[in-house]
Amino acid sequence: MKRSLSKNYYPRVSIGLPVCNGENYLKEALDSILAQTFTNFELIISDNASTDGTYEICKEYADKDPRIQYYRNEQNLGAAWNFNRVFELSRGKYFKWAAHDDILDPNCISEFVEVLDNDDSIILCNSKAKIIDKYGEIIRDYIISSEKPNSHKPQDRFGYLILLHHACFDVFGLIRSDALRKSSLIQAYSGSDRALLAELSLLGRFYEIPEYLFFNRDHAERSIKALPNTFFRSGWFDPSKEGKIIPPRMRIFSEYVKFINRSSLGWYERACCYGHMCNWLRRYYRLIAKELLFIVQYNYKYYQNRIR
Repeated sequence: MKRSLSKNYYPRVSIGLPVCNGENYLKEALDSILAQTFTNFELIISDNASTDGTYEICKEYADKDPRIQYYRNEQNLGAAWNFNRVFELSRGKYFKWAAHDDILDPNCISEFVEVLDNDDSIILCNSKAKIIDKYGEIIRDYIISSEKPNSHKPQDRFGYLILLHHACFDVFGLIRSDALRKSSLIQAYSGSDRALLAELSLLGRFYEIPEYLFFNRDHAERSIKALPNTFFRSGWFDPSKEGKIIPPRMRIFSEYVKFINRSSLGWYERACCYGHMCNWLRRYYRLIAKELLFIVQYNYKYYQNRIR
């Protein structure tokens, strides 16, 4: 089911909300988006064959607000497809992913737009975040303060983002659509959001507003808790990969190298990025070795069972 907007309506901001069985928190998320003081936006919802009350909630909201476009897939095509689909359907100069369980401050989009409007070198704007529980109560502040993502040197931005252990909340910031179109978007493996941020850092600066405008909900049903084994989480991103092993750090390493190789960086900037990759390997080589060992053991058990 789809609700279409007027062909003459060209929003400055597109908000993409991919969802699958999100009835528990969806209304709160939608209310926070529709309560934004910045109103020139479209909200694109792509429902990945939900079997709960998601359809009814989305239809109710779409019927009330013409800015909402609602699409429903007949089968679950995976989170990666769904995240990328809402972007492909967007028309705004700026784009923002929204999760069905997070909440935005009413001034969030307005302040993000102001930053991007005033500086073309900034391609992503986000803010400080607070973590909330399933009831919407604040658990803690999430603070990672650094000027590195805002540096004019792409090698500094890239090095900081690949070496920092962070929650990747930046991916829910407001992003220039032109920059996203040059990227690989979300891929079907655990940590692809982290890789996307690294790729975007080679294209432009990030800016963090020093206010708490984003509220991330921590609950038992979120993917990283429902699917704690990162080796098999690829099935959540793409159902056709269900049961297949994709070692996340090995995949991320190959993606980082690909981003550097195809970038327009100068020789010095490129060399610095490779230097950061060496530091990345020094930090994670033990975990990569564990991934390789896990793959060998898993394949050995698999073939032993087949022989029996």
